[in-house]
Amino acid sequence: MAASSHPVLPDERLAAGVARLAVRHQGRYSVETVQRLIADSYERLAGYAHVRTHLVVLAERFAAERLDALAHAEDPTAGDGRPRVLFVCSHNAGRSQLAAALLAHRAGAGVIVSSAGTHPSGAVDPHVLQALTEAGVALDEVYPKPLTDEVVQAADTVITMGCGDACPVLPGHRYLDWPVPDPDGAPIAVVCEIRDALDARITALPDTLPSGS
Repeated sequence: MAASSHPVLPDERLAAGVARLAVRHQGRYSVETVQRLIADSYERLAGYAHVRTHLVVLAERFAAERLDALAHAEDPTAGDGRPRVLFVCSHNAGRSQLAAALLAHRAGAGVIVSSAGTHPSGAVDPHVLQALTEAGVALDEVYPKPLTDEVVQAADTVITMGCGDACPVLPGHRYLDWPVPDPDGAPIAVVCEIRDALDARITALPDTLPSGS
């Protein structure tokens, strides 16, 4: 990912995020590489109108996740041994968000959890957020994210839910497919049923995870 020139930032406010991430990855990635990736993250998220209000903040968060994944994919031995799990659905607004939040809640810092969508929506379904809150799951600001190569490459386990062949299958990774109904447009009672079905799977998942590299 070495760069020969500085890419143009689509928003000058991204410069502060570039500086922070460049310091975090000093000695591994150049400032140009960080700037290119944060600009790309911004552009990928910019098509979703619902996140425009906080787009600069979300672009930095998205770029930070991608840089961490890229570092792990390039040198798995540099990790801290925690398994990495990626949940993928079509819109990253329902099932994958539910599953990721539930696993992070149950496993705590013992597992690195990510989620993404093959065709991301503009916002997480409000009933999904309500169902998680009612279950006592603490939520940071969650937002739909597109699936990127480095996040797939970094994952030890990839769990798909309804995205079919759109998720790339890479050798050396464990893939599971969970046949879970899509909560899109469903009433809160149905979303809670989907949450509970996922939670039953999540409860058993940590004991089956391989050790991270």
